[in-house]
Amino acid sequence: MNRLLGLTGLAIILAGPAAGQEEPQQAAPAEQADSVLELLELVRLEAREGSRLNRERVERFRRALDERQRMLEEVSRDLAAEERRSTTLNNRYEQNESDLAELEERLQIRVGNFGELFGVVRDVAGDTVSQVVTSLVSAQYPDRLDLVREMAEAKELPSLEDLRGLQLMLLEEMAQSGQVVRFDAEITDPSGQTSAGNVIRVGAFNLVHDGKFLTRDDGTGALQILPRQPAGRYLSMAEDLGEATSGPVEMAVDPTRGQLLGMLIQAPDLGERLQQGGYVGYTIVGMGFIGLLIALWRLVVLQGAGRRIRAQLKSSSANRNNALGRILAVYEEHQTGNLDALALKLDEAIMREAPILERYQGILKVFAAVAPLLGLLGTVVGMIITFQQLTLFGTGDPKLMAGGISQALITTVLGLIVAIPLVLLHSVVSSSSQGLVEILEEQSAGLIARRAEGESGVADA
Repeated sequence: MNRLLGLTGLAIILAGPAAGQEEPQQAAPAEQADSVLELLELVRLEAREGSRLNRERVERFRRALDERQRMLEEVSRDLAAEERRSTTLNNRYEQNESDLAELEERLQIRVGNFGELFGVVRDVAGDTVSQVVTSLVSAQYPDRLDLVREMAEAKELPSLEDLRGLQLMLLEEMAQSGQVVRFDAEITDPSGQTSAGNVIRVGAFNLVHDGKFLTRDDGTGALQILPRQPAGRYLSMAEDLGEATSGPVEMAVDPTRGQLLGMLIQAPDLGERLQQGGYVGYTIVGMGFIGLLIALWRLVVLQGAGRRIRAQLKSSSANRNNALGRILAVYEEHQTGNLDALALKLDEAIMREAPILERYQGILKVFAAVAPLLGLLGTVVGMIITFQQLTLFGTGDPKLMAGGISQALITTVLGLIVAIPLVLLHSVVSSSSQGLVEILEEQSAGLIARRAEGESGVADA
């Protein structure tokens, strides 16, 4: 009995479902069988069911194996086809490389000197582009840059029409450089407002509108009135050119096409020069102005005094409206007295008149001496400021040092400009007054001599 149970358990294990498969409906357990025969029948049924499940599982495995084998064969066929295609493409690529090298060699042989011509044309076109962009002729013909730019950027040989167009462009630039032309254009004033106006182009050198010089923006091509114009003589030339209708007209030409004009407008004017001198410069200018007024006033006074003295020389009666008349009046009042006393009285009268004629000459002399000293003081102060800036910012910017030295030297220039005229004016005023004093002394000496001759004649009689 025990042996039979052992066989039954073994049969159940062998007939059990495979892992991962659904378990079939289980028969009733062996312990529930009523007899050994029923148990045997039950074991047989389970064995047959297990065999059937095993056969189905094996069949599924075989079908999956066949499917994998079929897929492997298809992938192998595709791989072989792609390898054949890759080999074909590699061969074609190598053939194309060989053909391309052969074609390039044939192209170089056929091109020959045209390759050098292409390089020369591109270089000339590039130079022409830079020249035409900055040319003032382009202000009148703004659309002429397209052809040159296309040739400068081309990657193939230029055509005969392109070469002729480049030739015409260069010839046109040469011809327009010698023409004075009027044309209408949009003009921008310093405030930013744009208006249409008539522009005069002097070759490729200057642009003038309404007596003012214009500049052209190379980037946008806009014409702008210079916010700061050059000196008045150049503006006068521009106005004469604008008003001229025929005949030659004198006109300033900038051969550098704007560089000289830019340097001219950057040069400081008289007001800016005075500002560079600072308080010392203003003091020197004020001193010079006051000295000039004093000198002119004294010259006018001395000329009037000289006219009155010369009129007194022609008159026999003393007139007290002039220095000589007042001296004659003193002579008439004391001519009966002692000769020595009369001489002293006349000397006293001359000493009273001389300071009046020589008044304010000392101030002119002081101004003429102090002006250059103030200029030297301003220069020293300016150099100190310049060296302080060099200490702070270094010598990397030469303009900083040059500007500081220029501002320092302007006071010396102002001092000399003021001192030289004051010295000359002082000399003129001093000479005029000295001449009048000499007339007074001469006439006084004559009066004394006449009185002495009269007394000696009376004594002889």
